[in-house]
Amino acid sequence: MTTIRDVAKKAGVSVATVSRYLNDSGYVSGDAAKAVAAAVKELKYELNPVARSLNTKKTNLIGLIVPDITNPFFPELARAVEDVALTYGYTVILCNSDENPEKEKNYLETLKKKYIDGFIVTSNQLDAPHYANMALPIVALDRAINEHIPTVASNNREGAAMGTRVLLERGCNRILFLRGPEELNPANDRYEGFMDAIRDSGVEYDVVVCPFHFADSEKIVDRVLREQKNIDGIFASSDVSAAGALKAAAKLGIAVPDELQIVGFDGIAMGEMLTPGLTTVAQDVYKMGAIATRVLIKRIENQVEEQHFFEVPVQLKIRGTTRSVEK
Repeated sequence: MTTIRDVAKKAGVSVATVSRYLNDSGYVSGDAAKAVAAAVKELKYELNPVARSLNTKKTNLIGLIVPDITNPFFPELARAVEDVALTYGYTVILCNSDENPEKEKNYLETLKKKYIDGFIVTSNQLDAPHYANMALPIVALDRAINEHIPTVASNNREGAAMGTRVLLERGCNRILFLRGPEELNPANDRYEGFMDAIRDSGVEYDVVVCPFHFADSEKIVDRVLREQKNIDGIFASSDVSAAGALKAAAKLGIAVPDELQIVGFDGIAMGEMLTPGLTTVAQDVYKMGAIATRVLIKRIENQVEEQHFFEVPVQLKIRGTTRSVEK
């Protein structure tokens, strides 16, 4: 196995010169650089990445921490982060926190010891000390952490108002709003958007807290629809919850959209696979992940980025779970 000493001997320079050249960590004359490059090529020498990280404290690794990899929204975000990171020469390590603060903190501490270059985080740990005191670059994705950490998110409030108006314009008289977890900023913004649209409409409404999980959403909606027979519209704070609502309606024999109209929020690919297709407020998931990755890499490479909040517009995707306006 070729060593750095073999390269130095072949190039006729010192080991220190070879090390400076390989790690770009100091001055190397033009002639010496050419000699080292030729020796590296001839001997087919490859610098051990672990050794490089010990010398440079840089690995070109990005940690991506998401709360629930089983929620289709987060794999779509991860795909965007990975695609963009690779174009800049970075590799992504995916970590699933399960909304567990200790698990999240453990990922941060473990990857810091591996000389990770920075983190993209979707977290509900607002103002947690392990983020406030973090020396590495961090970007918050979908959920803000604190005012000092750049955030990339959708216009959740306006999006929820748009989704609610879809149901109002299509004649719903009693709307059930599946409110997301109260500790999550996006869920709170969507609640505010729902209230903005429903408050002066004169339409009756119910609000229930509902986790972003399919099975839980199905159970909650099943119970509410059995108790409240006159609900004819559901706006869910996530597409996963909307899918659970659609399943509950099917089990109860409620026709969608003729008897019950449903609107989701996210715009994940799964919405098109449902029958009928899910009307939703679509976030540009790929764009969110791409922006977060570029912002983080700029911070890693010490490029000035004065903007701290990046808001991505949403748009309506009208499909089969809502009727036409004419009807």
